[in-house]
Parts: sequence; C-alpha cells; structure tokens
Amino acid sequence: MTQSKKPNFIIIVADDLGFTDTSPFGGEIDTPNLKQLADNGLRFTDFHTASACSPTRSMLLSGTDNHIAGLGQMAEYTRIYPEKFEGKPGYEGYLNFRVAALSEILQDNGYYNFQSGKWHLGLTPEYWPSKRGFEKTFTLLPGAGNHYKYFPRDENGDYIKFLPPIFQKDDEHFDPEDLPEDYYSSDYFTDRFIEYLNNDDIRGDRPFFGFLTYTAPHWPFQAPPEVIQKYAGVYDDGPAELRIQRLKSAIKLGLVPEGVEAHQVETQRQKAWKDLSDEEKKIESQIMEVFAAMVDNLDSNVGRVIKELEAKDELENTFILFMSDNGAEGMLLEALPMSYQNFQATVSEYYNNSPDNIGGKDSFFHYSDQWAQAATAPSYMYKMWATEGGIRCPLIIHHPELIKKPAIKNGFTTVMDILPTVLEVAGIPHPGSQFRGREVVPVRGKSWLSYLKGNQDFVHSEDTVTGWELFAQQAIRKGAFKALYIPKPLGPDKWQLFNLRDDPGETKDLAEQNPDKLQELLEHWAEYVAETGLIEIGGDFKAHYKTLAI
Repeated sequence: MTQSKKPNFIIIVADDLGFTDTSPFGGEIDTPNLKQLADNGLRFTDFHTASACSPTRSMLLSGTDNHIAGLGQMAEYTRIYPEKFEGKPGYEGYLNFRVAALSEILQDNGYYNFQSGKWHLGLTPEYWPSKRGFEKTFTLLPGAGNHYKYFPRDENGDYIKFLPPIFQKDDEHFDPEDLPEDYYSSDYFTDRFIEYLNNDDIRGDRPFFGFLTYTAPHWPFQAPPEVIQKYAGVYDDGPAELRIQRLKSAIKLGLVPEGVEAHQVETQRQKAWKDLSDEEKKIESQIMEVFAAMVDNLDSNVGRVIKELEAKDELENTFILFMSDNGAEGMLLEALPMSYQNFQATVSEYYNNSPDNIGGKDSFFHYSDQWAQAATAPSYMYKMWATEGGIRCPLIIHHPELIKKPAIKNGFTTVMDILPTVLEVAGIPHPGSQFRGREVVPVRGKSWLSYLKGNQDFVHSEDTVTGWELFAQQAIRKGAFKALYIPKPLGPDKWQLFNLRDDPGETKDLAEQNPDKLQELLEHWAEYVAETGLIEIGGDFKAHYKTLAI
C-alpha cells in the first residue's frame, strides 16, 4: 500500500454493546456519529470476538487466541480455581509476554501510542499499558467501575472490593479522589484521549495509534439525566417488541437475511416481561432508557473525536475501527465470583436503587436477560455464551484513503485479525518469533486489507478453523459449520452442530443428521486444544458458578 505518509489508527471499543444497539445496525438509539462512520465505511455482520471482555482484548492486541495470550479464562474466574489454572501458560490473568502486542510493534516502528479507558489486562504495574507500548495513558484497570465519581468505602474506610476504582495515569497510580466532581466515564475518557491526540510536543510528526476503550454501556447503568429523558417511554412495550422492531430494521438494512429464523428467547435470570406487574414493567423500561442514554452519550463522544480529526485535517488518513468486545450482557458476569447474597447485600448497603434514582450516580441497575436478547437477535443468547449471541459483534471501519465505496461485509472475521490488518495497512511486518529479546508466538489472525479494498471476497477460506472456550462453553467452526457444547443446566450437555449460513440463529441441531461433519469438527477441536494449551473444565456448569440465580 503506497501512501504519502503512514496512516493513523484509532480503535474504539464499547463494553457489552449489543449487535443491534446502534442505528447503523438497526437500533433506535440515537447514534448519528457511528452512522456517519458506517455510511462512509464498512459494516461487518459476521465479526467474532471472545464471549467476554478481557479475553477479547487479549486477542485484539496479540492477534492470537486468548488461551495463548494470557486470558485463557478471565482473571476474576481463575482466582476461584487456582488448582486448575495457577501457573499454567496462557492463564496468567494478564496480557502475557509470549505475544508481541500491537502497540509494542507500532511503537518500535515509529508510532505514537496512547490509550484512554478500560484496560482489564493486568492490575499490577508490570502489566500496565505503559509497559506494552503506550506512551500516554489514563485507564481504569479492572473490568468495570462506576461511571460517576461515586466510590463507596466500607466501615474501615477502604473502597469496597466490588467495582474498586483502580486507575493509572502515565505509569503511576491515580487517586480517584483527584477526578473532577463532574466526572462521567465516557466524557472523561474522551477528554483524556483528545488531550493525548493533541499532544504535539510528545507526538511530533509521528503517526499515531489511539486506543479508546469505554466502560459504557457496561453496568452499573448510569447516565446524564438530560440524555435519559430523550428515551422516556421508548421501551414501554417491553423487550419482545423491541426485538421484533430491531430485527425488522436490521433486515431492511441488509444486515440480517430475509426470512431468518431467530432463536427463541430464554429467560435464565429474571421473570418474563408478561409476568411482571405494571410497576415492575415501568422500572424495567426505565432501566433500558438509561442503557440507551449511555450508548447515546458514547456516540456523542465518538463525534468529538471525529471533529478533532477533522480540525487537524487527519480524518482522511486515519483508520477508525469501532467494535464491541462481546455480546450484550445478560448475566452479570463479573459479579459471579461473589455469592448472589453478597452481591445483593453490597448493592443494598452502598447504592440507592429507589425507583426515583434509576440511572443516578449512586444507583446500581442492570437490565434483564430479555433486553440482552433483544440486542443479539436473531442470534442465541448473549455475553458469556459460546453461541453467536455471545461472540458475534458489531464492527465498523472507516478509512477514506482505503475504502472508496461504503459496503456491508458478510464474510467471517475475528478480533484476532485486527493486528495483522493494522500492520499490513501500516506497511509493517510482524517481527516473527523474536521480539524485544523474547520469544513470541505466531499470529493466528489474517489481514483484511484485500477484503477491505474489495479485491477479495473473503478473509478466511472454508478450510479455516476457529475455536472458542470460556466458562466451560466450547465451540469450533470451519466454514459455515459450527459445533457447540453448552454444559448442563444451561444446555444439552452434548455437542451440537449448526450450519450458520442457513441457520444463523442456531435453531436446528444437525448432529444426528450429519454425524460425519460433527466428527470432523470434534477432531479439529482436539487439535485446537492441543495448539492453544486450553484447559478443559468439564462437569456441571452450575458447579463452577453456584449462583445462576443472578
């Protein structure tokens, strides 16, 4: 790729955003800036991540599988079972040094790198982003946090262990009390991002890589009141109606095929909408209004970044990628290491969840699994699941110098592809097996460059094999076929087989009809386990969580 100067890169990651939450993917939430990027760029309909946030981030920055890159399981989960995971390669709980991180490679090739937002790839200083190629950083180190400056303390004066406000700035711990009183996560992360973007004294004339990683719309759902008000009454008809309207819109946009059979909604955690009282329905719809406001606000902040690029005359030469890190959240995943009783008690003691405080700075609300399935339809389920609802996510790419014609891209892609894509667009080779004096693993992803240009109809051939595993759920895909294992009590506790080209909703199990194909995929599964060092948990899923009532 020949250019007069090296391209810039901005990767924006939303946290637990559903497939149809934004307007360019069929949603009703006001997201004009993302629509602008999509209308002048590419929308991907078959982009895949891990089923949870930190594993996805490890894959993004490494270009390889999370079981190799250090997040074979989320760190919050591995601490429950040290006998299974402690000391095992690929289960370190941080982005390990067996991989060459994208930011490190770009830094060694003259890029100015900066990050603002969520890290979730290592809590202690030796694993901070400043140690992985980022020069300017402001990050929330854990997987979630309050969006306002509300950080409750226990009777000893210590921050409560749930949602601890652990921040770092430029390789130093940052005292959360030093945040401004009007702190709101998405606004503040964008402030710092723009500050770093405009830091010409440090940047000089170098190209840049900016990593903007929001904690929105991850729970707790909190948003500015004036934005919440925009959505008053929008969700009063409930999640089933929202699901119908979202699907119609996505089909009309060409993002979902006509005649698709959507998977049936399953209520795992809370009462079905029809069984709620009028008062409960009102509360649930108000919670969804707050979620919408969080997405709306996120979009406004993306717009601020676009305006800065335009003002600097750098929009044309900047490769912007927007994605979600996994499917919509329907299971309160990070709360599961706590017992349900302790979680409820903590919320009751330290948060004000009165009906007139929904979305407030000291509130703690999350939506039901039914709202999550409205966002992931026609796919099955949501975050934490190895089904398509957990791992198929929205992706937008905008780069005027590269993309000459807006389009919808339906080819299968994965988050592991981002690293090789960025490197090829930048004209930078991967360092190979040796990097910064250490041995590193090869990349498993593939570059999208020819696909983005329209010179190739696919990224991954029909022979490409891709695997997933988290929380005892397993999946292996080759071409259109996917084998899926969901342990009891959430699934049938056996391998199923789906043809995703014909059945994207995973509604028709073909295991008995096509046993040879299933056997072929199971052989690939065994190879995937061997290649990645994956530790199979096995057993009853409920035994690993104990708290599925959440």
